[in-house]
Amino acid sequence: MCDEHTAEDGQRFSNQNFQLTRRRFVQLGAGAALAMVLPAVADANKVVHREVAITTPDGEAEGYFVHPESGRHPGVLMWPDALGLRPAFRAMAKRLAESGYAVLVINPYYRTARAPVIPEGATFSDPGVRDIVMPLMGTLNAETQVVDARAFVAFLDGQDAVDTERKIGTMGYCMGGAMVMRTVAAEPQRIGAGATFHGGGMATDKSDSPHLLVPTMTAHFLVAIAADDDERDPRAKELLREAFDRAGLPAEIEVYQDTRHGWCVPDFPVYHEEQAERAWSRTLALFAGAL
Repeated sequence: MCDEHTAEDGQRFSNQNFQLTRRRFVQLGAGAALAMVLPAVADANKVVHREVAITTPDGEAEGYFVHPESGRHPGVLMWPDALGLRPAFRAMAKRLAESGYAVLVINPYYRTARAPVIPEGATFSDPGVRDIVMPLMGTLNAETQVVDARAFVAFLDGQDAVDTERKIGTMGYCMGGAMVMRTVAAEPQRIGAGATFHGGGMATDKSDSPHLLVPTMTAHFLVAIAADDDERDPRAKELLREAFDRAGLPAEIEVYQDTRHGWCVPDFPVYHEEQAERAWSRTLALFAGAL
């Protein structure tokens, strides 16, 4: 999960495939810059999108909803990383919609802050950003995640673009990994697939560790682990494997070599295009088979 180690990595490492400097990112505008980074979708669906407000028991959550302009499609709930809803996640949601999904990405901090919570082009390695984000992360817990998961799944099921006869998928990055686990457990009959990328806090020694919820799940899983996260906590992947094996659930759990926490998100300094694309292709395969 994002912490002081993530900040250090952001300062020390910049993958050779990430060509956009922060200055260039701001000059181009976030949307245009990220469009340059993410590969185009072959035979892409034409999509429509809108900003949405979703009523939850705790208030009104902001979200970005994007889907093919015609037809009904499997819904996907996307949980962002600790930096929250911002252009990078809108770009990824749009790209997934171009592949035939109705995608909702949300602001997890809606109880205390509107999106975006950080300046355009900022990263977790900026001390000022950590001062903003760390307290916001502290406002979230297992209970808020379950409350939100149920509200967001209900929102998806209420949309004309979502095919309610097909399962919903959910995917999450960094702290979104634990949110994926709790979403799948909270809606086991509705969620057919969960995918996590450099997820944090998914298998711990705490009594509310998400991996303890696996016996209540029915979804298929993809767990894409950053190499440096695995170095810090190699036991986490084993706990996850053991939990999924005992439950008899298909789970692809892999450490992606030469990657650092945040490698799948195109506005992170450690973005690794080759490995991010491999993880993305595995996600598409997961959703095609399970939704």
